[in-house]
Amino acid sequence: MPASPSTARAINDRLALRLLQQEGPLTAGQLKQLTGLSRPTVADLVERLAAAGLIDVVGESGEQRRGPNAKLYGIVADQAHLAALDVRTEGVSVVVADLLGRVLAEASVPIGGETGTGPAVEQAVALVERTAKEAGVAGLHTVAIGAPGLIDPATGELRDSGGLPAWHRRLVLALQERLPETRVHVENETNLAALAEQRDGVARDRDTFVLLWLGHGTGAAVILDGVLRRGASGGTGEIGFLPVPGTAGLPSAVDCAGGFHSLAGSAGIVRLAEECGLAVAGAGDFGEGGRGGAGLVRGAAEAAEVVRRAVAATDRVAEAVAATDSVRKTVAATDSVRKTVAATDSVPKAVAATGSVEAGSVPEAVAVREASRFLDALADRLAVGVASVVAVLDPGCVVLGGEVGQAGGTELAARVERRVRRMSPLATEVRAGVLGGAAVLRGALLTARDHAQDALFAPRQPVDQQRRRAD
Repeated sequence: MPASPSTARAINDRLALRLLQQEGPLTAGQLKQLTGLSRPTVADLVERLAAAGLIDVVGESGEQRRGPNAKLYGIVADQAHLAALDVRTEGVSVVVADLLGRVLAEASVPIGGETGTGPAVEQAVALVERTAKEAGVAGLHTVAIGAPGLIDPATGELRDSGGLPAWHRRLVLALQERLPETRVHVENETNLAALAEQRDGVARDRDTFVLLWLGHGTGAAVILDGVLRRGASGGTGEIGFLPVPGTAGLPSAVDCAGGFHSLAGSAGIVRLAEECGLAVAGAGDFGEGGRGGAGLVRGAAEAAEVVRRAVAATDRVAEAVAATDSVRKTVAATDSVRKTVAATDSVPKAVAATGSVEAGSVPEAVAVREASRFLDALADRLAVGVASVVAVLDPGCVVLGGEVGQAGGTELAARVERRVRRMSPLATEVRAGVLGGAAVLRGALLTARDHAQDALFAPRQPVDQQRRRAD
């Protein structure tokens, strides 16, 4: 059955708006080319969208041709404003942006564990209002919140979870009460991180993948065939509760200590680094609990930093070995080492660079061995979680996200991939996330933009049709 004229117009309008979102300002001719619509149809939709206040002339094309330049049409970015929140156990970060997602203002506030529920909620709500005011925004169309914990798939609400502060759930209700005209959406933080890595990060070429979150705690986001999977109760990806070997016990329904979290959470990573002989500043600040406790920001930061230093140490070894090989080839290619040294500056520089590896610094060599041993042990731990995911979902790609995943980079990802290849017959690529801890806020902003555009770009009924329905 063919679409009615009104339905066809709505489909064309939405297609044009999506193209303007993705490509930026376009001329009518470019819209015709990209949509495949006729020139009169494009002219009609441009007039219709401009009359609705959704697009406007934002400039002229720079094409070299006879006659006047063609008008460039773009989405009216200030038609709606958005806010994105990254809600952690120890604080809140917020950005305010326009309809295109351009950031206008951003801020954050720490919220200590001793802060009561009421004061914590007030601090967070006040931060949103203050940031919107600094951005010059009178009202917010849509707010998207990224938070740890389970999201009820039936209601879209943040569920009660042991170990999470009570002010998390109260914050959603408080924003809805304080901003009654604003649409408020909440999503699990790891799911938002996966969305950000897929849109703007390392998984842009993947419709099916799993993001393994490695920050203070652990989590996983599952995207299959382009669709985020939440599960029957919203608990898909609670990998911190996965029973694994190498822990002191088993996790419980209210505490993931003893599960994969104990191996791959920030506290476990720091303890592993100390066991391998690496110096860890501020190790006493790490809490044992799965989700709560003080010092969580520092915990994730310290774990990421020790991983980053270990990777840097192994990188220096690789560079030194490469330089040593270069020296040996140069020496072998000449009859006299003295002549070679006299003829080139590269040899003494290379020898100096490799002295710590070949025969120089014993402490440096020990530090390198400790760093490599730590990365191997960490890769062993992560491979257990990755292989479990692979055995059930066969995603073909696993992204190591969060602060620790970003710090480990391709070095840690490659070590994990080699181990998974030995453990599983299913081909799996392991990649390092590139957005780190910022992925949650970025994903929340993308979600707010999507919801706002869905609402604003929805087909509008003709006035006469609205009147008939009202009657």
